[in-house]
Amino acid sequence: MAYLNRIADTVLQDNLDASGAVLIEGPKWCGKTTTAEQKANSKISLQDVDMREEYMATAASKPSLLLIGDTPRLIDEWQDAPVIWDAVRTMCDKRGGEPGQFILTGSNTVDKSRTRHSGTGRIAKMSMLPMSLWESQESTGEVSLMELFNNPDYDIDGKMSNMSIEDLVFAASRGGWPASLTAKTTKAQLLVARNYLRSVCSEDISRIDGIARDEKTTRLILRSYARNISTLAKKTSMLADVVGSQEVSCSMDTFDNYVSALEKLFVIQNIEAWCPAIRSKSNIRSSVKRGFCDPSVAVAALGATPESLMTQLKTFGFIFEQMCIRDLKAYTMDQDSHVAYYHDRYDLEVDVTLHLSDGRYALIECKLGSGEIEEGAKHLLEVRSLIQKYNEEERQVKMREPDLLIIITGGKMAYTRPDGVKIIPLACLRD
Repeated sequence: MAYLNRIADTVLQDNLDASGAVLIEGPKWCGKTTTAEQKANSKISLQDVDMREEYMATAASKPSLLLIGDTPRLIDEWQDAPVIWDAVRTMCDKRGGEPGQFILTGSNTVDKSRTRHSGTGRIAKMSMLPMSLWESQESTGEVSLMELFNNPDYDIDGKMSNMSIEDLVFAASRGGWPASLTAKTTKAQLLVARNYLRSVCSEDISRIDGIARDEKTTRLILRSYARNISTLAKKTSMLADVVGSQEVSCSMDTFDNYVSALEKLFVIQNIEAWCPAIRSKSNIRSSVKRGFCDPSVAVAALGATPESLMTQLKTFGFIFEQMCIRDLKAYTMDQDSHVAYYHDRYDLEVDVTLHLSDGRYALIECKLGSGEIEEGAKHLLEVRSLIQKYNEEERQVKMREPDLLIIITGGKMAYTRPDGVKIIPLACLRD
């Protein structure tokens, strides 16, 4: 199968043009290495079975030898030999800061104490996730998210999606893993996410820092996260869920340790709260919203199937929100974007607040069915009204009003409501 273009391609090239080295981080199997290979002119993989022992010995004695090769030189899974980080930074300095020397890929974060230098000014960082619907060629791409930000007159009316609810359920269950797109059968496509989960629970959770962790405990924690996906569930509730199975014993310290490891593996990716000053700070909920790198991880952790989810569309609505977040992150990754949520004690909430580096932002609701659109629009308009009221009362530091109000749906047609709210099917979005 030919390489499918990724939004990360442009981001990687821009960083190579600006920095001596680029670090690509993200969950394993999301396509980091393949994307890096499109730009690299030489490569070394520290997990090469035939060469690993020799590479580790070289890294321990003279790591600079591993950096010799045509540039950009790709060092795949560099975290297996953290000394590589300092060697790359030093080599960038020796070469006078010439851009585009190295690409590093990593599937987990490394303890900063194992490197001497931060890499600031020499090593740029970028993140990747599994493929969006546009990258997997399932979204029609008829509505550009960035064009919505850049062009107030952008007409989206009548733009169409080709994906049914059944298609969206399958895509979420399969996930955006590149390997799933080349699998020969639908059963095989669904197995990729399940195999990913199995690998995380049985191997990666312990390998990341050499601390032995229990496979069953890991699986139960991920299942609890999946049950509470896209919610503000408290850790105490999730811990009770884990121990309530009576299959394992688990303290809060142990729970936190496992979650921290899963975050380092980029499996768990919680959403932070957006806490503007439009209401009293005491009225704003600031706990994290539970999330994953890809909706398929939640589906696999629940032991669900596309068939079972079709009878549990309320549950799928939460999973759909995660798919929306994954795709929104992809479509704005070159904008240094930040995703959050809003929820106050009066239960006024917005599923996603999407912030760009230049200060522009969108308030976004993720609603699977058309019956939820009216409620979603009401929430968006109320938050905007609160901001407007705040600005009327605040004389010095006014708050920027949202640049876009969007409802992302599982429906077929995009349109703009008379109140300005944009209704956009997820499967017609692109960057």
